[in-house]
Amino acid sequence: MNTRKKYTKEFKLDAISLVLDQGYTRVEAAKNLNINVKMLCRWINEYQADDGQAFRGNGRLTLEQEEIRRLKEENRRLKMEKEVLKKAAVFFAKETR
Repeated sequence: MNTRKKYTKEFKLDAISLVLDQGYTRVEAAKNLNINVKMLCRWINEYQADDGQAFRGNGRLTLEQEEIRRLKEENRRLKMEKEVLKKAAVFFAKETR
């Protein structure tokens, strides 16, 4: 009987971080973690395609996870608004000269 090993979301994100953030090659990271390089590549592709929202589990979020998700979205939106306001301020400052 062949049972598939299941990896936690944290493990997958740590593996992805080795490649994307810490400069390991995919082969090095896979070898160090004793996982298949093709699987690591798939995780990285899923992560990048899903804008960092990959591996959400069974879809049931705790109240804390829902709050974190809501706050991250609000933070992203506020940063975009701040950038728009900065650009508008620069534009209008040039117009008044």
